[in-house]
Amino acid sequence: MSTTTLLHDGLIVDGSGAAGYPADVLVDGERIVQIGKIDAAAAHDIIDCSGLVIAPGFIDVHTHDDAIVLTAPQMRSKISQGVSTVITGNCGISLAPLITDSPIEPLGLLGTDRFCYGSLAAYADAVDAVQPAVNVAALIGHTSLRAAAMQDFDRAASSAQREVMAQTMRQAMADGALGLSSGVFYRAAFAADEPELVAITSVVAQAGGVYATHIRDELEGIIAAMEEAARTARRAGLPLILSHHKCAGPANWGRTQQTLALMDRLATRQPIGLDVYPYTAGSTVLREDLVDPAIDILITQSEPFPEMAGRLLADIAQLWGINQNQACLRLQPGGACYFQMHEDDVRRVLAHPRTMIGSDGLPHDTRPHPRLWGTFPRVLGHYCREIGLLRLESAVFKMTGLPAAQFGLQQRGQIAEGNYADIVVFDPRTIRDRASFADPCQISEGVKHVFVNGQLSYRENATTQYSRSGRFVRRGINRSN
Repeated sequence: MSTTTLLHDGLIVDGSGAAGYPADVLVDGERIVQIGKIDAAAAHDIIDCSGLVIAPGFIDVHTHDDAIVLTAPQMRSKISQGVSTVITGNCGISLAPLITDSPIEPLGLLGTDRFCYGSLAAYADAVDAVQPAVNVAALIGHTSLRAAAMQDFDRAASSAQREVMAQTMRQAMADGALGLSSGVFYRAAFAADEPELVAITSVVAQAGGVYATHIRDELEGIIAAMEEAARTARRAGLPLILSHHKCAGPANWGRTQQTLALMDRLATRQPIGLDVYPYTAGSTVLREDLVDPAIDILITQSEPFPEMAGRLLADIAQLWGINQNQACLRLQPGGACYFQMHEDDVRRVLAHPRTMIGSDGLPHDTRPHPRLWGTFPRVLGHYCREIGLLRLESAVFKMTGLPAAQFGLQQRGQIAEGNYADIVVFDPRTIRDRASFADPCQISEGVKHVFVNGQLSYRENATTQYSRSGRFVRRGINRSN
């Protein structure tokens, strides 16, 4: 028997980008059934939302949550931010479709050695079986396809190997994938050429999907890397999403003026979007070619020296009496936060009209980047309220309506009658991130209530565990349980 919940007297910021307006929202079962002035007698439960914003649940467009949604389905780091849907499989890295107990780098970023889902359908069944606190939608990782189809990663795929990957991708799209992601920045995919990528993205285009990419170079070669990604998407005929757009390295600071201008020119020829996280530090695997003495590098994890998590690479190198490149090699395999970006560039990308918000957090790091716990409240608290970079309605649009449209998540991303009741209620006066580089696993303030598929899934300061009601969400299909 379904119950009805009335969200009473809130400011509706509906996810369309339009100005907010005062109204009530009635939820019945998993759907929003009425918006307006609603009689309290219509509901079993009433939540007073006076002074609060009622918005669509946030869609985290860039995650590496593939495994964590199965092993820790409470998803506290995301549900506490107001996130109701995570998009997995980014940067060419996805848990499915791949079976191996010896994953190549960078598949280890998912925090598991157990890749046991030979199809996206099998992974979707696993998600639905554990019923995580958030919805899960998936991209298919190009590196995962490579790992299943070939053994020599230092060359482009042969025509036969391209066909194997294309066939696997075709089945994944039939199983509900959002599209393909690539991570040609990483060694395991760096040798992939345009014919290899076009062979797979063409399959995605036929099924109406998207292509998201961690481009080959975010340092000095960023323009050429963006143009390569654009050519690939244009040749295949599908929308392009540039992952965690940035201009990395001090020599590159300020170049977002060029990269965003290029993006606007490209957008006159093809559909294109991007995502960003609201921090000046990135986080990825430990790589000696990313070591730059001009920036701080904070170790997030090290398999041979786990006690070094939370320390700066420069301090470790000094302690060991070696240079930073030597220390980086000694600490591998591991991960780090690289303070590569300039705040002005971060703000330019955040403010761009095509930008979506993605956390890009690594949930299995010993000391994760604070973006894992703080991304969405940081945008709303710091960049909206404190410095006025974004209108509240624009920020919510970047987290809800825009990603739902870009990725084909139907009946989600907007407060509208008939849509799924993925809803966050937050206080615009107090919402803020508390996660820091010194103490990264901190719940944000100001997120009052989160509903996922109509069920109350999180309440601020609650001591009880709420029901988990997430499900696997397919592109263009949102089937009820």
